[in-house]
Amino acid sequence: MSSVASIQLSSGPNIRANLLEVSKYLEEISKTQSKLVVLPENFALMPEDDLSFLDNAEDIGSGPIQEFISESAKKYKLWIIAGTIPIKTNTPKKVTSTTLVYNNAGEVVSRYDKIHLFDVELPNSNESYNESEVFQPGKELKVIETPVGIVGLAICYDLRFPELFRLLHASKVEIIVLYTRPLIVLPAAFTEQTGKVHWETLVKARAIENLCYMITSCQDGYHISGRRTHGDSMIVNPWGQIMSRITSGSGFIESEINHKQLKSIREKFPVLEHINLIGDK
Repeated sequence: MSSVASIQLSSGPNIRANLLEVSKYLEEISKTQSKLVVLPENFALMPEDDLSFLDNAEDIGSGPIQEFISESAKKYKLWIIAGTIPIKTNTPKKVTSTTLVYNNAGEVVSRYDKIHLFDVELPNSNESYNESEVFQPGKELKVIETPVGIVGLAICYDLRFPELFRLLHASKVEIIVLYTRPLIVLPAAFTEQTGKVHWETLVKARAIENLCYMITSCQDGYHISGRRTHGDSMIVNPWGQIMSRITSGSGFIESEINHKQLKSIREKFPVLEHINLIGDK
């Protein structure tokens, strides 16, 4: 079996301070059995307003955030799924919300740009969000083979779109980092209002319906923007059971990825082979 870790943070506008906290947890995790670590959405920067992402966006392949993750992956000999980093685009005043995957040699081996942008008004609240004002949506799904299994990448609001996860399953994903070794990884900064009602239900649903592990890594607490995030980072197995969780505060969780159990569940409960959509030919 392989082990994975997920870090939960309460990031602010000071990039250096945020990265120092990440470094502290990476050092601790490097002393465990975990081979892969997931960081939250906006791990390096939770600014007062989204326009600050434009000022701190990096060219792909360079910049202090990317350099820090690359050096940390090499130093601690860890695979790191780097939450989201604002990456410059060719479109004026637009960046992508980008997950970069680093191997334990510090090399970028995959990139996923957030596809679903959070443009909503929350019911019974004054809260509203318009990510498309600053962010440019991605257009490609990404699946990558890692030491802990075949990993699918998704980010925060993507969680609400089961079609995306079905497409990841079609790529034989085992783990979804929101990884048959299926894993899905999901960095997130879910709002407190939606998170307290929907978060656990949605994470478990994606794990159960795709018979995969879900690894989520979240922001938690109050931020300088006035936004409150929900936290509750968790690792959920293919049967929908929570293997590890941190509900609030900063810290990290770990869990083993049991590939034998995953294979057994998929063989004995072959729901994924029973998909039969009306109209399919």
